[in-house]
Amino acid sequence: MFKTLYSRKGPQLVIGLIIGILFGFLLQRGGVTHYDVIIGQLLLTDFTVVKVMLSAVITGMLGVHLLKSLGLAKLHPKPGSLGSTVLGGLIFGAGFAILGYCPGTVAGAVGQGSLDALFGGVVGALIGAGIFAAIYPKLQKGILNKGDFGPQTLPELFGVNPWIIVIPSAIILTSLLVWLEKAGL
Repeated sequence: MFKTLYSRKGPQLVIGLIIGILFGFLLQRGGVTHYDVIIGQLLLTDFTVVKVMLSAVITGMLGVHLLKSLGLAKLHPKPGSLGSTVLGGLIFGAGFAILGYCPGTVAGAVGQGSLDALFGGVVGALIGAGIFAAIYPKLQKGILNKGDFGPQTLPELFGVNPWIIVIPSAIILTSLLVWLEKAGL
């Protein structure tokens, strides 16, 4: 079933669109498309964003590894490096702090009619992507490959069954989520 779907691009695009709309709806319902909530997160006064992200990470991590264990999915990790991680984090963090949205929340905010997200976020992302694409060849020869660690996952790095990492990680993240909720953060 999945192989047939994978070979048909039209249904994949429709499924992607439906999932994207659902994702945006859930972000909006979770309150993380509101500028004040995101700024509250950056100021460490409102942890709604962290709680939504922790829930997504836990669900995604368990779901992906369950599908992989059942032979219904394969992981295709992309190679990484310290240089690309630091540069990407700085660009992401600067945009997040200046605009008050991340890529997912900016799309959700545009969907709810926030003009600052449309003009600052979407237009800014397009301009930023254009600039990055223009300088990418120079970056690829330099900083992006510094500290290359390849397409390695944590279980591969430690040479263990993925569930040895997934289960404790899920427990730790769930405990953090429960603590944040009990603390009223």
